[in-house]
Amino acid sequence: MADVKHFDEAEALATVEQLFWRRGSAATGIQDVVAATGLSRSSLYNAFGGKDDLYAAAARRYLEHRSRPMFDQLAADGRGLAAVRAFFDRLLRLRLSGEYAGWGCMMANANAENPPDAVRSVLAEHHAVLRDSLAAALTVAQSNEELRSGVEVEGAAELLTLLAYAVNLRSRAGATRAQLRSAVTAALAALVS
Repeated sequence: MADVKHFDEAEALATVEQLFWRRGSAATGIQDVVAATGLSRSSLYNAFGGKDDLYAAAARRYLEHRSRPMFDQLAADGRGLAAVRAFFDRLLRLRLSGEYAGWGCMMANANAENPPDAVRSVLAEHHAVLRDSLAAALTVAQSNEELRSGVEVEGAAELLTLLAYAVNLRSRAGATRAQLRSAVTAALAALVS
């Protein structure tokens, strides 16, 4: 008879995602995961593999359920710089208020650690999707003649991607809305015509 799982893997993974997001991988032991999920080590290992595999699955879930929808909305927005401003406004709102205020971004947090290879591939994908979404919005801005002459879209998209990671990390470290807003405003002002 096949082994029957008696728990919801998606629900367990959502719990693990929040645990790694809030605490990071280095500060989260497998016993912490057992306590948070109420599952045994063997159930976790059978369903997800070791801690690195579980961390990678949690990172993948974060990318697909939290980041990608926001990035896809940015890429499809069609308003140029207004879309970029709206993206950063939403990012500041998410990082500074509500249920997850002070947690930063799981992907930015993971970049600050020494993540396992399986997580590094998710981080690279996260970075590429964010950069490409910003590049799409900046391409619209360029066609609308909103950008100053000489702005290279790919480089500007990379700069704004790095700014988003910095906003995430600094919000976790206690930066104020005014401090973060000032940096975003300065970065966008440098792009406009």
